[in-house]
Amino acid sequence: MFRTALRNVFAHKARLLMTVLAVLLGVAFVSGTLVFTSTVSDAFQRSSQKGFDDVDVAITPAWSDSPSANPGQAARLSQGLLDKAAGVPGAARVTGDVSGFAAVAGKDGKLLGDGFSSQGHNYYPGKDGQDHRYPMRDGQAPANPGEIALDAKTADRAGFHVGDTVRLSVDGPVRKEKLTGIFTTDDGNAAAGGSIALFDTATAQKLYAAPGGFDQIQVKAAAGTSQAQLKDRIDAILPKDRAETTTGRKLADDQAKSIAESMSSMRTSLLVFAGIALFVGIFIIANTFTMLVAQRTKELALLRAVGASRRQVTRSVLIEAFVVGAVAGVAGLAAGIGIGAGMRSLMGATGQTLPDGPLVVSPGTILASLAVGIVVTMLAAWLPGRRAAKIPPVAAMNSVHATASTKSLVVRNTLGAVVSAAGAALVLLATGMGDGGKAPMGGGAALLLIGIFILTPLLSRPLIAAAAPVLRVFGISGKLARQNAVRNPRRTAATASALMIGLTLITGLTVIAGSAQQAVDKMATDSMKADYVVSMVNKGPLSADVAAELADNPKVTASSPMRNAPARVNGDIEYLTGVNGKDLGELTRLDLKAGSLDGLTANRPVVDSDTAKRHGWHVGSTFTTTYEDGKHGKLTVGGIYQGNELISGILLDTATLDPHQKNASDMQVMVKTAGGPSEATQTALAKALGDNPAIAVQDKKDVSEGIAQMITLMLNILYGLLAMAVIVAVLGVVNTLAMSVFERSQEIGMLRAIGLDRRGIKRMVRLESLVISLFGGVLGIGLGVFFGWAGGKLIEGDLATYEMVLPWGRMALFLALAAVVGVLAALWPARRAARLNMLGAIKAE
Repeated sequence: MFRTALRNVFAHKARLLMTVLAVLLGVAFVSGTLVFTSTVSDAFQRSSQKGFDDVDVAITPAWSDSPSANPGQAARLSQGLLDKAAGVPGAARVTGDVSGFAAVAGKDGKLLGDGFSSQGHNYYPGKDGQDHRYPMRDGQAPANPGEIALDAKTADRAGFHVGDTVRLSVDGPVRKEKLTGIFTTDDGNAAAGGSIALFDTATAQKLYAAPGGFDQIQVKAAAGTSQAQLKDRIDAILPKDRAETTTGRKLADDQAKSIAESMSSMRTSLLVFAGIALFVGIFIIANTFTMLVAQRTKELALLRAVGASRRQVTRSVLIEAFVVGAVAGVAGLAAGIGIGAGMRSLMGATGQTLPDGPLVVSPGTILASLAVGIVVTMLAAWLPGRRAAKIPPVAAMNSVHATASTKSLVVRNTLGAVVSAAGAALVLLATGMGDGGKAPMGGGAALLLIGIFILTPLLSRPLIAAAAPVLRVFGISGKLARQNAVRNPRRTAATASALMIGLTLITGLTVIAGSAQQAVDKMATDSMKADYVVSMVNKGPLSADVAAELADNPKVTASSPMRNAPARVNGDIEYLTGVNGKDLGELTRLDLKAGSLDGLTANRPVVDSDTAKRHGWHVGSTFTTTYEDGKHGKLTVGGIYQGNELISGILLDTATLDPHQKNASDMQVMVKTAGGPSEATQTALAKALGDNPAIAVQDKKDVSEGIAQMITLMLNILYGLLAMAVIVAVLGVVNTLAMSVFERSQEIGMLRAIGLDRRGIKRMVRLESLVISLFGGVLGIGLGVFFGWAGGKLIEGDLATYEMVLPWGRMALFLALAAVVGVLAALWPARRAARLNMLGAIKAE
């Protein structure tokens, strides 16, 4: 039986090619994902470990959660503590570190990097005058105010040289610094396309900490002293509850773990889409083996007649599947390694460079690829093999088994109806469960998809019959195409379902993304009267000087910062948002549920409804707050409003808040201008702020597009990933049509003999493919709209302005895509059918 199975594989090489391709694509997606994520993870881990080579013990501030501690109290390490650490036996070198945000502008005035990985650090020279973290390649380290050094990758990318003047920003105002040095570093941020600017220690402390203060103290152990020993000695000199120590090894391990966890989420996401592609491939494999088995029924019956058992027949089919899966697994692994390398190169081409490192192909990746290819193929082939083994030999020889019994169709339809109803009920139930409905909705969606797949043979007849009036236009070819499409409803169902799954996911995601985009636009329009919002590009702290400069600008008629400050309220940490109470009503449209904004300038803050509900407040409620400077104050709730993603929390006048802040900074500044928004006004405001690359001046459209940009980017990525499932579905249509043409060779020969020309044969096959593809497209788009509506119900609770929007244009495009799939998939089968020799085909069995 083993030799027989192998002969069958080699005898049907062409027929199995599409199946191999379908499995190969899925396996390539899996192995490519594993190779890419392992390579990136390994590269970052190697880079981070190099960064800890000179750190044997790190001293960091200990933050106090004590109710007596001032909220937001900045814990810093002193120069005195650094000096004490330097005197500990076994400490060879001690370095004080201060860091923060530093956006560097290129020579064209544009921001270098993405803003989120732009960092500033201090250069801390040791006894030898060198900071071993940052070896200078060119020039010398910064030693005075007005001097900086840049990492080599940033300097080379921007074309900077020692002696150049560099524009940068830390928290808003533009700084012009002289470039005194260019250094090399193993820091992962620089390797990944970010920038690192170095200041002298005094300047960095002024910008990021406090005079004499450090964020971290790094200690290098002397030869013969272990990290654990050094840690114990340093612990003995630390002030109680003010600082804590960590070994360099633990820091490296924690960093490696963090990188692995971040890559794990990416790996999981990509593997989900690989799983979808493989799930679609299962339909193709099952379809292929069903047709192959059906074409060999007499051969299998003869094997049964000469003594082969049912188990042996099933086993022979599974052996064929094993060989196909193994071939596809090996080829998929090779393709996946290429995909992994290609994805890494693509990141480099888009400016997202990675640390240097080898391409990682782990034994786990190899085993997973082979296992996936073999297991998926054998699972899909098991049912056709089992069905073939159950056919009585005499019945098989007489082809009595060819049509499915009424009983089997009734059982299938009943099962499909029950599963579909259960899935739909679970989805509908989940829509009212809020955040807790995600898991039930996922389970219900899976059940509904499976139920619809089971019911697809039943649905195929009426839906394909609806196309009859259009098909009549094509004469006899159209009539034959419709009859061929419904002749074997199970085969049509399996072929259409592969395309249905891909379009269901694409349509559902499009509905949700389009609706969320409109909700964000509506939120920006409804809640903002301001013409512009000014903020840092990385959404970090913005200097209070920017708000003052904008308030003094002659084009500005009203402005207000949004100034965050931590405070302790009823024992809990809450963030107060400082605003200009006088102008707030001109800049926002707060949906006030009670009270008014009139008391904002008189210690009467307005509070969002969620915060008020949590504390049991109403208009007139008085509460005590502990500000970040430790002083207490009594505030009375003057109004309660409905918060949203743009404005929420406790809004307090800056005149009340500012005296308690040592270094005030803003999240953003809202601005209203004379004459309203215009391109000229936006340019003038940007120019007034020094054409600062670190500051964004955005109108309402820019704000909503900035929020929606993430949605659009994610949607485009998902489209790209789901395209794999659609490609696999196309292979399924090609495979089904090719084998259908082979199966109907005699029939096609007869049609040619009685007068249907080659053009008519081609048209018949193309129309059959078109009908099957459109059938899958209609089902997919319909299910996608349903899932989009259901998914939107889960979002409504978090996004008050959310309403479902049907993207009619895109849905029409998806249906047109299904039609294109049908036409393209039919090209080769139609050509093959038209070239059949009519006499040879008539004589064929």
